[in-house]
Amino acid sequence: MVTDVTVAQPQIAASVRSSVETVDKGMRVSGVSKRLGTITLAMFRALPCIWIFCFFALAQRPAPAWQEEVRKCAEAQDWITATNIVDREIDRAPQDMDIRAWRARVLLWSGKLAEAEREYHEILDAVPNDPDNWMALANVYSRENRTQDALQALDRAVELDPKRADLHAALGRALRTANHPKEAKLEFRRALELDPASKEAELGLLSLRSGPRNEMRVGLNTDLFSFAGPNDLEGVSFTSHWTQRWTTNLSENFYQRAGTDAETFVASVTAKLPTLGALTVGGAAAHDNSVIPKDEAFFNYDQGWRLADRTLVRGVEIIYGQHWYWYTTARILTVNEMTLFYLPHDWTWSLGLTGARSQFAGTGVEWRPSGLTRLGFPLSAWDERRLQGNVFFAAGTENFAQVDQIGQFSSQTYGGGLRFQLTERHDVTGFAAYQKRTQDRTDTSFGFTYGFRF
Repeated sequence: MVTDVTVAQPQIAASVRSSVETVDKGMRVSGVSKRLGTITLAMFRALPCIWIFCFFALAQRPAPAWQEEVRKCAEAQDWITATNIVDREIDRAPQDMDIRAWRARVLLWSGKLAEAEREYHEILDAVPNDPDNWMALANVYSRENRTQDALQALDRAVELDPKRADLHAALGRALRTANHPKEAKLEFRRALELDPASKEAELGLLSLRSGPRNEMRVGLNTDLFSFAGPNDLEGVSFTSHWTQRWTTNLSENFYQRAGTDAETFVASVTAKLPTLGALTVGGAAAHDNSVIPKDEAFFNYDQGWRLADRTLVRGVEIIYGQHWYWYTTARILTVNEMTLFYLPHDWTWSLGLTGARSQFAGTGVEWRPSGLTRLGFPLSAWDERRLQGNVFFAAGTENFAQVDQIGQFSSQTYGGGLRFQLTERHDVTGFAAYQKRTQDRTDTSFGFTYGFRF
């Protein structure tokens, strides 16, 4: 028995060691499993954060290099290179509508409006529910002066994403252009509700505030002749904007000519026609004393066009008019045309031509031409104050206000002026000119006006 016990002890010990090792291994395996489970659970819990991090990382990636090249070409107005870059990318990915949208932008920026419109229509046929492309198409329509089409495109964009402040602000701008101030104000307010920090919506509301409707101007003008005594002129005018379409003007002018006094009363009305420009019709009656016209009648038609913002000429305005003067001894008809070019940085350049048909008692009819060119430019600006200047040159210009200065001479006139806007409601303008006439005569003139709006 002893022998059996002695022999069995090593076996029991081995069995115990084996069991302990097995348990120890199991415990280690169980610990590892628990750690793996904990790590896996933590990863699943962190998965949303990982996705958010990846989203922002992708969002903050720099734009592709070709887009930066296109922007640089656009700034330099190198449209050929910009188009070639975009076409190259389209060849690589012909179904990528984002690249097609870049081509449409380049066409719009370069002033190829018909091609840009066609491109946006093709994009919207493929991706009809992208509000950005509808807004871009509205920009094309606006440049083409198709206001109603622009409104419809923006309505569609807002319908697709009614919670975007920029779309409401764009719709507000289009409504303001279409002379729908109430609807425009509502859209700007909606934009501010969605984005209280929207400067565009804030400025849009400010632009719709009722400004001054009336303006009164007073002024004087003096002519110093080398061959006669001075002429003086004082005047006052009152302009009222009754609605956005109707404006009236009344003025009274007082003349002093070599001891002779005269005065004239002028009245006119202006109608702004939607998309058709503005038409002004008026007339004058005078206590003439045989030195100024007894009666006058006139009309002017004014039409303007906005051009591409990136071109040298941003806009063009043409004014055509006819003016009849009836003196006691003469009949004058003038045909006037003025073209005004709007240039970058608030510069303007105007060219005017006048044909004057003169007929004196006992003489035949005679036509005389004259011309004028003027360059306007900003000088300084601070707060509400603005200082602007202009220089001009005229040739063959006569003074049809006085009977002894028509059909009698030719001349060259050099001059310039300043306009100082003190506030939104107050401004002062002044001018000076030197005229060299035939027969070695000269005329130096100067004057100023003060305007008050309320």
